[in-house]
Amino acid sequence: MKNEVNVTYLGGPTIILEVGGLRLMTDPTLDPAGEQFMINDKPAYHKTEGPATTNIGKIDTVLLSHDQHGDNLDHAGRELLNKVDKTLTTKIGAERLGDNAIGLAPWESITLNDEVVITGTPARHGPAGSEKLTGDVTGFIVTAAGIQIYITGDTVFYDGVKEVAEKFKPQYVFIFAGAAKPRGPFNVTMGTNDAIDTAFAFPDATIIPVHFEGWSHYTETGEMLQQSFNALGIGGQLRILAPGVKTSL
Repeated sequence: MKNEVNVTYLGGPTIILEVGGLRLMTDPTLDPAGEQFMINDKPAYHKTEGPATTNIGKIDTVLLSHDQHGDNLDHAGRELLNKVDKTLTTKIGAERLGDNAIGLAPWESITLNDEVVITGTPARHGPAGSEKLTGDVTGFIVTAAGIQIYITGDTVFYDGVKEVAEKFKPQYVFIFAGAAKPRGPFNVTMGTNDAIDTAFAFPDATIIPVHFEGWSHYTETGEMLQQSFNALGIGGQLRILAPGVKTSL
């Protein structure tokens, strides 16, 4: 069908999104379990699970929240970037990656084909003031055949997410959850409170969490998210995907 959307969740922040005749991948993390990543030359986090499937096929475009952290772009993910037509990411990330990488500022759009338009969205990778530690990040709106999909990227809930809600009405919101804590006691991705705030900011959208399993620094699970949503009577708004299974939205 023209407006059909299929998604395959690979674990971590990585999904394959099939929409408008294209296959898009978010934040490729394709290494096997055990890979270690550093912050300031010290071991910071490691991969606890490999991708749910390695049968990924051809990817047309990568939607990369940011390039500076291994849990969003690992070693095998970097190799994949050489095989795709385009990598859309932050402005500074595109400078670092070069080649086919294109930087999108918030609200800047690029047309991929006759159906698919990608728009950059604001994101903040932690609490106020954390930008100098965590660096620039971005989210994306995917528009195709009347469908809008919001991919938050690595962000907490803040005014930038509210701005997205004011400008767009996505049917699906992929939140980067897990309450990741690689640098200490503060979250750099959405915890349960952020996820719930996002759900209320997008009351007509299905909330689909990613980035909550497969890495050592994730501190909240999908089960915790479901319990929290159920407690507030919005459990039906949350949809947790089975890893490795192509699912029609």
